[in-house]
Amino acid sequence: MSLSRLHLPNFQQCSSPLSSSLSLPPCFHVPCSQRRRPHTTWSSSIACCLPRQQQSVAVIEKNETSTSVLSERKVIRFGLPSKGRMAADTLDLLKDCQLLVKQVNPRQYVAEIPQLSNLEVWFQRPKDIVRKLLSGDLDLGIVGFDTFSEYGLGNEDLIIVHDALGYGDCRLSLAIPNHGIFESINSLRELSQMPQWTASKPLRVATGFTHLGPKFMRDNGFVNVTFSTADGALEAAPAMGIADAILDLVSSGTTLKENNLKEIEGGVLLESQAVLVARRKSLVEQEDVRRRTKEILERFDAHLRAVDQFTVTAHMRGSSAEEVAGRVCSQPSLSGLEGPTISPVFCKHNGKVTPDYYAIVICVPKKALYKSVQQLREIGGSGVLVSPLTYIFEEVTPRWKELLLKLGL
Repeated sequence: MSLSRLHLPNFQQCSSPLSSSLSLPPCFHVPCSQRRRPHTTWSSSIACCLPRQQQSVAVIEKNETSTSVLSERKVIRFGLPSKGRMAADTLDLLKDCQLLVKQVNPRQYVAEIPQLSNLEVWFQRPKDIVRKLLSGDLDLGIVGFDTFSEYGLGNEDLIIVHDALGYGDCRLSLAIPNHGIFESINSLRELSQMPQWTASKPLRVATGFTHLGPKFMRDNGFVNVTFSTADGALEAAPAMGIADAILDLVSSGTTLKENNLKEIEGGVLLESQAVLVARRKSLVEQEDVRRRTKEILERFDAHLRAVDQFTVTAHMRGSSAEEVAGRVCSQPSLSGLEGPTISPVFCKHNGKVTPDYYAIVICVPKKALYKSVQQLREIGGSGVLVSPLTYIFEEVTPRWKELLLKLGL
């Protein structure tokens, strides 16, 4: 495991390859003890190796180049995760929504979705998707909410289009050893009040979330705390003696238990799952981006709303549609999405066509399916047919209306 401390006790010379290759002055990290608030012993700031004038010139040149490229680019860019479970689940969702990602060569980072014209798919690391949305190199992207929160840095030019895509569920949580001095510690408050943490011996937290972590600890009253970044499994850090706690993503919690770690009350920083994100400026200024975003959003919403929903159809005798509807609505499990659909079923008797039955159609959630079928049969339903739903389209997708309000459109 490779660890690099974010807090250093004294000025430390930066070994940045940029500094050595460009013959620039060395970079130093200013310890918290020499800042305005000497009692604070942690910091997540990064010093820059470029002199101020060179920084300004570099920023101006980058902005001018970026603006020029953006003004020329007409193709919409959609960033998708390139590897791992998140990548596979994202492609599955798109496929379920009849949006097939066509990649000529699996080693290429660019692809297309034939159903969405004038749109390119770019496979990137999740954190790079967020960064490239901020820089204007992407217009849309799918990432975990944890990645969005960590690398988006609260920038108002990023906007969440869909906040619950139904996969990638996890939580960003603080975990401590379940033995030793931590054995009786079961809450974040108890952890912060432990007398062991002093300016000379602060609580050491290993995490990859160097933006969210310090803010979370500060907001919860921690003063003497330092952070370390780590490559690889963070769960090993406390056992190796290089951290007292970890702040990491947790799904089931099994890995924590197997490494003698435990979560504590109040230690969950955020709940996360996959989200659809967009660049606000692209949505506001480009009508084509809005059109494509609306279509993607409507497909996602329609499919996700239909997940675990079934259509139930049955025949029932009755004197009128109103009388049959009254019987159906008297059962709590047969209300459907907005109420049952009742229509006559015509039969021919002695050369005369009459409505002998009425057909009932309702939508039922999976967990209530058998109970609903039982209730239908109890009130005279027969020939009950059950089929899974693929999409449920609204007249107007509620999330689209909410997005337009956020954009002021």
